[in-house]
Amino acid sequence: MTPPLARSIRSLAIVAALAAPLAPARALVGAAPDSRFADRVAMVLIRGGDSAGFCSALVLGPRILLTAAHCLRPLRDLAVHYRDAAGAAVIIPVDAAIAHPRYRADAIQARVESIDLALIRTARPLDPRFVAAAIGDGEPPAIGAPAIVSGYGAAREGDWSSGGTLRSVTLAVREPASTVLVWAADPGGREAGACNGDSGAPIWSADGSTAIAIVAWAQAPHGRGCGGLTQGPLLAPLKGWIEATERKLENAR
Repeated sequence: MTPPLARSIRSLAIVAALAAPLAPARALVGAAPDSRFADRVAMVLIRGGDSAGFCSALVLGPRILLTAAHCLRPLRDLAVHYRDAAGAAVIIPVDAAIAHPRYRADAIQARVESIDLALIRTARPLDPRFVAAAIGDGEPPAIGAPAIVSGYGAAREGDWSSGGTLRSVTLAVREPASTVLVWAADPGGREAGACNGDSGAPIWSADGSTAIAIVAWAQAPHGRGCGGLTQGPLLAPLKGWIEATERKLENAR
């Protein structure tokens, strides 16, 4: 009988194969390839029942990554994925995960505030090329300020095969102003922004030096879908919890 972990990893390997596009893909809607963030962003593979998918994640350390809490599943159904220098797929099991205590999966229906944020720990260290991303401090970005989204998500709603390549798109922070969340959209009104698979993707400062938020939700220009509005929790107000949880995960190995 195949051990449960081996079955899970084999299933997640299939997810990785499906996530890798056969031709150049426009991960994110309206995005372009951007190697600046390849050392700080990875994929989180997800298996659940008969379905599978993926999220994006921000690297905080050799074994610690930050992603959206709604991406979490039982540990056996999670793995971190990236490609090594030779282009071969690397799949590392996730052995611990902690969601923010104020995350509510039913937040939309219950109309309550939710912090859609989680830290995960891999069973072994990532490739040495990965470095810890810097998290921004200070006040929220001003309305109109540039914000760069970098993720592995799909180019079209529901088309998972169009994802799997790290791309970036520059949006602009838009109203409403908030000390908890950031909203961003294309300043010219074109279709651009997060899509399936971009949950957990970092939203960077204008110069790309610090992560100011992560993607938790997206909407089409008109109604449900992708590429109209990108939203996620600001990281500066959560930095204390992030650092404390990172230490907890590191000390528990």
